[in-house]
Parts: sequence; structure tokens; C-alpha cells
Amino acid sequence: MFKGKIAVAVAAAVILAANACLAQTLEESWKDFLHYTKIGRFDLAKGHAQALLAGNPDPVALLEISRQNEQGYEIMVRVSKTAPDAELVELSGKILALIERGRFLQRIEPKIIAEEVRRLSSTDRGWLAAVERLRNAGEYAIPFMLDALADPSREEELPNIVRALPQIGRDAIRPLTTALQTDNVALRAEIIKALGKIGYPQSTAHLKLVAEKDESDKLRELASESIRQIDPAMLNVPAAQLFYQLGENYYYHAESLAPAADANFANVWFWDAGTQKLAREEVAKSYFNELMAMRSCECALKADSGFGSAIGLWLASFFKAESVGEAKMPAYFGDGHADALVYATTAGVEYLHQALARAVKDNNAYVALGVVEALATTAGEKSLLYEIDAAQPLLQALSFDDRKVRYSAAIAIAAAGPQEKFAEAKLVVANLAEALGQTPQPATQNGNGWDQQAADSYALRAAEVMLEVAITRNPVLDLAAAQDALVAATADKRPQMAVLAGETLAHFDSPGAQRAIAAMALEANNALDVRIPAFNSLATSAKLKANMLPDETIDAVYALISSNETDPALRSAAAAAYGALNLPSQKAKDLILDQAKS
Repeated sequence: MFKGKIAVAVAAAVILAANACLAQTLEESWKDFLHYTKIGRFDLAKGHAQALLAGNPDPVALLEISRQNEQGYEIMVRVSKTAPDAELVELSGKILALIERGRFLQRIEPKIIAEEVRRLSSTDRGWLAAVERLRNAGEYAIPFMLDALADPSREEELPNIVRALPQIGRDAIRPLTTALQTDNVALRAEIIKALGKIGYPQSTAHLKLVAEKDESDKLRELASESIRQIDPAMLNVPAAQLFYQLGENYYYHAESLAPAADANFANVWFWDAGTQKLAREEVAKSYFNELMAMRSCECALKADSGFGSAIGLWLASFFKAESVGEAKMPAYFGDGHADALVYATTAGVEYLHQALARAVKDNNAYVALGVVEALATTAGEKSLLYEIDAAQPLLQALSFDDRKVRYSAAIAIAAAGPQEKFAEAKLVVANLAEALGQTPQPATQNGNGWDQQAADSYALRAAEVMLEVAITRNPVLDLAAAQDALVAATADKRPQMAVLAGETLAHFDSPGAQRAIAAMALEANNALDVRIPAFNSLATSAKLKANMLPDETIDAVYALISSNETDPALRSAAAAAYGALNLPSQKAKDLILDQAKS
């Protein structure tokens, strides 16, 4: 009873503390939260944390309060990682997230950035302080600085802004390189010089494009000089190649190209030719790198329309962007923008094989599957067996970890009707046979997912293409190795699968194949939409390969035909098969006499 009273008292104290917290200011809740955390009263600390969060505090205000007590902030960081109370850890994490949000909002606040750009032209100390603030703003500072540089009424500020521009550092590169599209030649010159002083390799492709194609001799020379400051060797590399290399770096998520870590989105920058200003589009970080890889490839093609490798990388990047499963692509794509498969089916096989070779090398199942499906839609035999550096990407895909990729590759090759022998022909048949019997098993790790719909789809596609191979008597793909799988499929619960299996087995020169067809036709538990096509397949088998049935099976067919209780359509189909078996005349005579009336 004594323990019960204590528990009630503690609970009451927590409730009272929580109620008191509701009336507190943000600063008071923050201080009390830290105080009770330090002395180990986690029950009371949680009450103050909950009250703080319930007040929906301004993140910037919370940031300023945390800056006044750096020791307290460090305590909360430790609590969020090591506190023995799980709920307190969660609450601390939420408060820290708010503080980081405040940090982000403060650094991108347009009013503050504009003020700091003007402060660059105050005093030496003011310039230093402004540069620090603008560096903290990063890419968000660049539009304000460029607008000021382009404004004739602020000409006196130009030297101070020009001096500060390179100080923004690496974060400035994406908006600066985008702004090279400006019509203002003087502004472009300052951007080119700033990129050289910033000194990061990701600028070299854009600078080399200016050096190669700009109409201004002065700008071409400035671009070359900036490249020399970054890496003189890049002067000998074409802009298209540099953009392609930049695209690959984005594709493989080079750390030096990562977007700012303090936001849950990334910015893609554009140049508005009408307003002559920078504009940005917020995109998901999950596919930011892939979008930038695509843009780099587009720049490569603008630099050299014949640089085909950029097309293969662009396709792979688009498929990889789609693989993250976001609900929609960026708004700048526009309504009705085609998906990656549309572009892939339109592209030439050379570029598809480039993308497939990359996907196979990277073991990227999503990209590989998309490219293989595009190849299956558009490519013929010669195109499918295309070589890149003595390797044939589609044949390599037959051994891919992901079953969808393997099966799609096998279906694509079989559908093309190959006429020239190749070593992997047996692997094509093996994958088709495996696809026939698939069930909704779990997908492989990092694969494309697998469920009943996928199992049904691949089984059906494999059965259809195997029938085509059998009908055309393909000289390269020997389906004999798939006989057991096809025989098993005649008992499949999916009627269409069973029928296709029987139709395919009808072309086999094998007693086992013919007997499996007959068993499917005679199975009383099968529906008529399975039995009748099975008898049709038995007739085809008999016509092509003659009778290979044992007497007891023939007798069973005979009994079905001779019975008045047999469905007329089934009876007709059985009779056609019986006739196609070209049996000895005694059987035909018995059938006639058995129905005769004296």
C-alpha cells in the first residue's frame, strides 16, 4: 500500500509538472528540460520536453536559445544518443531536429542574405563578417550576389562582391555554372574567374564548354585560365568527355558532389532566360544525383552531339532515378513527361547495351530490368547479341542475381528467334524453364520485388515464347531440356499455362511429352477449356510425330469417344485426336460397330 501511494504521488507530480510547463515560455521550458535531465529526473524532463514541443516553437527562436547555452546543447546531443530512457531519447531527437531546421531557415532567409550582400561594401570588418554569413548561406547566396553584380545602380559594390564570390566555396558551383547562360558578358566573366578561384574539378566541364564554343575571345581565354588554376591537364580533354565524367561521378554518388546535409531536399538550378535570373527546383535527395547525372549527359550532347556514351549513361540514370519509388518526378519535367522505358525503347540498341553493361557491372537490378525490357521490345537477334569490349551484356544478364532480369533476358533472346549458335543457348532454355514454375517467393535482396503477379506474368511470357520457339523449330534453342518443366506445367492450376504447355509439348519428338498431353486431356478434374485444347494438342503431336501412346491410354480415349455421356465438344476433340493417331483399322472398326444397331 505504501508503494502504491508513492506511485500515485510520482504520477501526480508528473502531471502537475506537465501542466505547469504549458504556461512556461519557450526559454523556460528549454532550461527546465536541461535542468531535470542533468539531475537525472527523466520523468520531469520528459514533461518539459513534451510541453516545449506541444507549443509548436519557432525553429529559429529555439536555435537562438540553444546558442545561448552551448553546454546545454551538448548535453542534449548526448541524451539523444545515450539516455537510458527511450522516450527521452525520442523527445531529445525531435528537439534537435527543430534546432537544425532553425539553423537551415536562418541561413537561407532572403532578407538576411540581401543585407549581408550589402554589408560587403561597408567596412573591412563588415566584409569579413558578411562573407562568413554568405558562406554559411552557400548556394542560396549566389542569386542575390549575381543580381547585385548585374544591377547598374549598384556598380560601386561590384569590387567587394567580386572579391567575395569565390569565398562562398564549393556550394556556389552549381548555381554559378548554371548562370553561365546569362546574356551579360561582364557577369559571365566574373563567374568564370570565380569558378577558377574556387578551384573544384566539377567546374571544368562548364569552363571547357566556354573555352570551346563561346563567341567572345576574352571569355574563351578567361575560361582557359580558370581551367589552368583547377587542373591544366583538363585543357586537353573535350568538354563532352568532361561532362560525361561529371555525370558518372553523380551517378556513383561522389561525396564531393553531395547536396547540403541540413535539408531533406536538394536543389536543381536553372537559368530563366526571360528574367535573366537563377531559379531553383527542390527535388528529393533520393534521386538528386541521378537527375544531375542526366543533366550532365545533356550538357555533353550539347557540347558534342555525336558523343553517344552520354546517351547510355542518361538512360541508366533515368532508370536509376525511377528505382527509388518516388510518387512522381520533379515538377520541371512537366505534365505527361515520358518515363524511362519510353526513352529506352526509342534509343538505339548501342546505347541500351551501354546502359545494360553498366547495370550488370554495378549489379543494379532495376536498371538492368528496364533496359532488358526495352531491348525485348525493339531489338532483333543481331542487336540483342551486341558486343561491348568483347562482352555481350544481354548474355551476361542471363546469370544476373535478380530473377526478373534473368527471365526477361531469356524471353528477349528467345523471342528474337536466334539462328546462329551461341554458348549461352542452354542458359536461355534453363531460365525459361525456371520461369514456368515460379511461385510468389521472396525477392532477392536489392532486387525488383517478386509477388504472385510477377510469378504469373513471367510464367505466361515464358510459356508463350517457348511455344513460338517450338513452332518455328528454332535451330539454336533446344527445348528438350525444358521438357520436365513443361510436363509439370500441364498440371498447372492456371488454365492458360496448362494449355500453352500442352501446345508446346506437341512439337516434341518424345513419348513422355505426348503422354503428358494425353493425361491432361483425359483428366476428368480438368475443366473443358483445358481438356479440349489438350486433345487439339494431342492431335498436333500425332500428326507431327505419330502415335507414341501406350494401349491403355488409347483405350481411355476410345472410351471417352464411345460414351454417350461425354460432352459433345470434348467428344469431337477426342475423336479428332484419335483419328490423328492413325491407329490400326481394328480400332476404327470397333468404334463403328459398337454404335451400330441391328
